[in-house]
Amino acid sequence: MRKLFALLSLLVIASMALAACGGGAAPATEAPVVPAEPQATEAPAEPTAEPYHGTLRINMGSFPDIVDPQKSSFVGEIAVLKLVYEGLTRLDKDLNTIPAAAESWEYNDDATVLTFTLREGLTYSDGSLLNAARFEYSFHRNSDPATAGEYASIADDILGAAEFRSCAENCDAVRDAFYENTKASHADGAACTGYDDEACNTFTVKLKQAGPYFHTVASLWVGYPAKQELIEAGGENWWLDAANHIGNGPFVMTTLEQGTQVAFVPNETYWAGVATYDIDYAYIVDGAVAFEAYKNDEFDIVGLAAEDLGTVQNDPTLSAEANIYPGSCTFAMMFHQQKAPFTDVKVREAFAMAIDRDAWVSDVLKGLGSSTLTWIPKGFPGYQDGETRLGFDAAAALQSLTDGGYTVVDGQLIGADGKAIEIVDTFSDTPRNRTRNEWLVAKWKEVLGIDVKLNPVESTTYTALTKDINTAPQMFILGWCADYPDPQNWLSVYWKTGAFGERIGYSNPELDALMTQADAELDSAKRADLYAQAQDMLVAGSPVAFMWNNVNSYLVKPWVKGATQTPMDSGWIGDNDPLSITLEAH
Repeated sequence: MRKLFALLSLLVIASMALAACGGGAAPATEAPVVPAEPQATEAPAEPTAEPYHGTLRINMGSFPDIVDPQKSSFVGEIAVLKLVYEGLTRLDKDLNTIPAAAESWEYNDDATVLTFTLREGLTYSDGSLLNAARFEYSFHRNSDPATAGEYASIADDILGAAEFRSCAENCDAVRDAFYENTKASHADGAACTGYDDEACNTFTVKLKQAGPYFHTVASLWVGYPAKQELIEAGGENWWLDAANHIGNGPFVMTTLEQGTQVAFVPNETYWAGVATYDIDYAYIVDGAVAFEAYKNDEFDIVGLAAEDLGTVQNDPTLSAEANIYPGSCTFAMMFHQQKAPFTDVKVREAFAMAIDRDAWVSDVLKGLGSSTLTWIPKGFPGYQDGETRLGFDAAAALQSLTDGGYTVVDGQLIGADGKAIEIVDTFSDTPRNRTRNEWLVAKWKEVLGIDVKLNPVESTTYTALTKDINTAPQMFILGWCADYPDPQNWLSVYWKTGAFGERIGYSNPELDALMTQADAELDSAKRADLYAQAQDMLVAGSPVAFMWNNVNSYLVKPWVKGATQTPMDSGWIGDNDPLSITLEAH
């Protein structure tokens, strides 16, 4: 939502969307290729001279709610994890899935069994062995109901995973069945003996139906091999101690100061090469403060907010440092399906049609985005051009309220029973976010005549509230950013019953069946058509008001070299390929 998002000053709501961003140039709408023996990419060439070793200073906005591979879901959380850990596979600069901890993978003929072979000699940053049993533990922990991870449903394609994840009591048999379908072994099939077994190099997952995209799912943080012994010794908040983050990624965490800073140094044992710089994440929530700090050379990379765009464009130095390019996120006003009045589709339609998205993009985002009426963004497989339903239409918005039996009296929405219903817009509290949400509720007042109450909350608290159906507000903005460029990631991963749509109480069994059929379809044309039908059904139900697609917009100092732009740069520019970056002395 990867799926889900804490860009903060860069976008409209701090901590707004889920998932690590993904996407890319428009790939064909085809079922993913099932590779047999992919080849490892070459490690970066050795530099000819000793590079400058400095610290890359980045403002990340909201501090993460949690930094745990099997529990995290927001972009700011993933931006920490992806530096410290690495999955079996990863995405390259063109967003192709390539080998990472696994040197190869192979599907059986009907794409229901997937086998990974790990690289020889893999270690953690402390030099200890990293074998396939570590990945077995990660996938087991991800689907364990005791973990209750926000992204756990991403692995529900594994046979028995959904049943184990939702099991409430007498779960031993359900657990054991799932474990049989996620096993580490020797290459010859012999059982592994533990984490010190050097011959334990094979990890096999059995899927409940054809899943030709699952090698890409294996790139996500839910499979990152955090050490079992450190998690168990550290308890529920093990992740708050930097010493517990012994990983296999390109960097080593050295400091974690809650609410303030996370710092990293290069991992000298990383198989693909060693970075030439340190990284320091800071967490300044107020975008205006971060912008001033950037101008004073206190940061090397910050998000470029709409409020600062004019200043940047009129400054020859800052304009040369601006990086603005397509993103991979869709943002929507979320309506809680179990909290009146948004239990009623007519109210959801009215609020959706009362939003002037073009004005939002021009007046609030200052052009840093594009309006949308659908879920999958332009440039991604499954994007549907020409959607017009639930677009801005003041008369139709009022008519929807009337059709639902509602009236508006003195700014209050009155239900068919004659009772007033309070409507509250909850958002992450910063001065800029207050201004933005004041604009939004003013438009609802103008079109619908309803006084919507503003409810600002602290940014990290906002993130936590929106993760749980029991605490998710009545109405709030959230977004989804691609984990990988495939409609399955936009539709099935988010909207299937029990997945991310659950936080607003969304469930549509008919849509579930259609998406499940599409997920297993190997014919590319049929698969594309099924997903198109699914998105049509989703929009028709109006569970949310789709609003805008983002652009990535960052300010980057000229001494930061080699940052590779991708639509999935949701943490910071170049975070998808940090080894390509070097710093010049300054």
